[in-house]
Amino acid sequence: MSTWLLESKVRPPTPWVNESQSMTSSDERQPKSRRGLFWLVAFIVVLFAVYSGGWFYLANRVRAEADKAVATLNKSGINAGCANLQVSGYPLSFTVSCDNLAYEDDAKNIAASAGSFNAVAQIIQPLSPVADLRGPLRTSVPGMVPLWIDWDNLQAKVKLSWPLPQRVALQAEGLSGQTDPADDTDPVELFSAGRAAGQLQPNGQDVDYVGSFTDLEIDPDAIGGRVLPALDASGDATLKNGVALIGTQVKSLRGQKVEIRNLDLSSGTARVTVSGPLSVDTEGLVDADLMIRIKDPKAVASILSGAIPEQKNAIEQGFAALAMLGSEPSMPLKVVKGKASLGFIPLGKIKPVQ
Repeated sequence: MSTWLLESKVRPPTPWVNESQSMTSSDERQPKSRRGLFWLVAFIVVLFAVYSGGWFYLANRVRAEADKAVATLNKSGINAGCANLQVSGYPLSFTVSCDNLAYEDDAKNIAASAGSFNAVAQIIQPLSPVADLRGPLRTSVPGMVPLWIDWDNLQAKVKLSWPLPQRVALQAEGLSGQTDPADDTDPVELFSAGRAAGQLQPNGQDVDYVGSFTDLEIDPDAIGGRVLPALDASGDATLKNGVALIGTQVKSLRGQKVEIRNLDLSSGTARVTVSGPLSVDTEGLVDADLMIRIKDPKAVASILSGAIPEQKNAIEQGFAALAMLGSEPSMPLKVVKGKASLGFIPLGKIKPVQ
């Protein structure tokens, strides 16, 4: 018997496939897939409808609360407003804007105004809004000359929480200030800074502050004719019991305490770094027990001589001796009831603060 006949006898038969069963199974899967897609689309539509309803509800609530707040202030004799208030940004963000801000309290003779305001909260970070404010800020407060403060760019970032924000940060570029006389007299330049930034953050019952500025120039007329070079600075400090003070509208620095972790002030090669506690008693007298680290004592002495000309001879003599200790000596700065001394160098008396 030939080989192919043997193979044909032992080869198993080909299984028979029921084509009608295969088609029925495929047809059953297709409706299931369509139903799943339908429910997915329906869920997305419902979710978007709920989100849209919430967005427009919040927009109307913001407008209503703003109008309510202005009406409440008006009943108290205060004129305040956010001109042409707009809520926009749907659907990817939530934006509140107005053409200008204004506040005026005739009873207390306080007034302030600023340019346009714009605050944006992205949908992916609803509790972290970013706000921009255009200048100038014009202020009028009893006991102070009217001020005109302007900037190239001012931005605020907030991390919202309850009962207080977790963080509030401000950053300004091209900052400047001058007097804003109500008559025809010329304004007086006060200061200018290339950049300034600050951040406040609750820490238990205290409030932490971190800040800096660059290229700060203070007009001599603003500080009694004293002369200072352009300054850079950075600071890290804690205001004791700061959380309670925020809610009490503190009007005075008296009775307040600050812990300075690091305060760095520099100009060119001169640098002064300060750390330690500082407080103001009930009579406005300053007390402090600080540690001062000085880089380039001769350059620091030159700056201090210009800032405190009445102590020029004592400063130059003292820093000449201090320079013998090296290029970066450290020494204590003590202030007792307003009387300040840097090591053995008297710096004069600090006037009581308000």
